[in-house]
Amino acid sequence: MMKNDRQAMILDIISQENIETQEQLLARLRERGVASTQATISRDIKQLHLIKEPVGRGVYKYAVSGNRTRLNVAEKLRTIFRESITSIESAQNIVVVKTMPGLASAACSALDHMEIAYMVGSLAGDDTALLVMKDAESAAAFCEDIQEML
Repeated sequence: MMKNDRQAMILDIISQENIETQEQLLARLRERGVASTQATISRDIKQLHLIKEPVGRGVYKYAVSGNRTRLNVAEKLRTIFRESITSIESAQNIVVVKTMPGLASAACSALDHMEIAYMVGSLAGDDTALLVMKDAESAAAFCEDIQEML
């Protein structure tokens, strides 16, 4: 069985019943014909960003974290950045991002949706994006963060 199918099944199971332990989750998967190991389930739980939330009376159940969407978006952005950004540099409060041809507006769109508190706005050409930051420190810090990501 493919990982995505198994993970979709895990999400289905936890949406239908209160699952407290990995052992219970393994048992439910087996009932559906999926053989897996505890280590695999543990990895799935991490990748799906599942958390244990209280149901009451000291009982907890697996649930999808509210951060999950943001974390998945961040991972996709990292991939986009790695594949499209060729260089990044700051000059005062302006960050100049060089991209592969035609990808500057995609990079700006992604950054605009990240809700970066210190970013005032962005402007994109074909292979160059200008990001206007509130101050020079923010611009420099942003460049460092993106370079680490790349």
